[in-house]
Amino acid sequence: MEENHIYQFSLLNALMDGVSEHGIRASQLSQKGNQGLGTFSRMNGELLMLEGKIYQLQAEGSVREADETDQIPFAVSTNFVPQKSELVDMKGKEAVDEVLERFYPGKKNLFVTYRVEGKFSYLNCRTVRGQEYPGQPLSELGKKQSVEEYHDISGTIIGFRTPKNWQGFGVGGEHLHFIDEGRSRGGHVLEVRAEGVKVGVAVCRSVHIELPDDEDFNKASLVTDDAGVKEVEG
Repeated sequence: MEENHIYQFSLLNALMDGVSEHGIRASQLSQKGNQGLGTFSRMNGELLMLEGKIYQLQAEGSVREADETDQIPFAVSTNFVPQKSELVDMKGKEAVDEVLERFYPGKKNLFVTYRVEGKFSYLNCRTVRGQEYPGQPLSELGKKQSVEEYHDISGTIIGFRTPKNWQGFGVGGEHLHFIDEGRSRGGHVLEVRAEGVKVGVAVCRSVHIELPDDEDFNKASLVTDDAGVKEVEG
């Protein structure tokens, strides 16, 4: 896969409609780059791919390395090669946008991917617990998510910024997941604070999307629920 080209399987709107039983295998996704985000079958936890290894970030913050046969109903990935990097302070999640705008002013309609490495003074992370019945929408799962707080923890954040007019295709705006350096804790980042962490960034101008072709996907309405996405994605 060419550097900083985005690969995506399925649509966020499909998860919002509860379409998450099947997907590509983890072994297939691991060939689509060196970092990525997504979820697992039935939205059981968060997915983070780092250096080609895929991790399942589970409720209560635990982590397991995915099996090759695990089903991935939604994911976005890239062969990340940073174009710019520097040490930055983050006083909150909004600092991510500030850093990206400083690196790439006026690029709000392009995709951006990034990696943040170092010690974080504070992280607030969530994980979804998985569907309680077939077709349960992501908006419902978000109301029963597991939320964990971490202090003075070292690790890596993988992130993608999707142009806001692509909401529903993916998460419009920032979407970032964290895993600690011991690969034992992590989740979808709701808040972050840090000093002197290393941020590497790249603009992505090429996007390849692969859509499912099963009955659940073809029956789904796939209508963008902007308010629902913002609520569940934080």
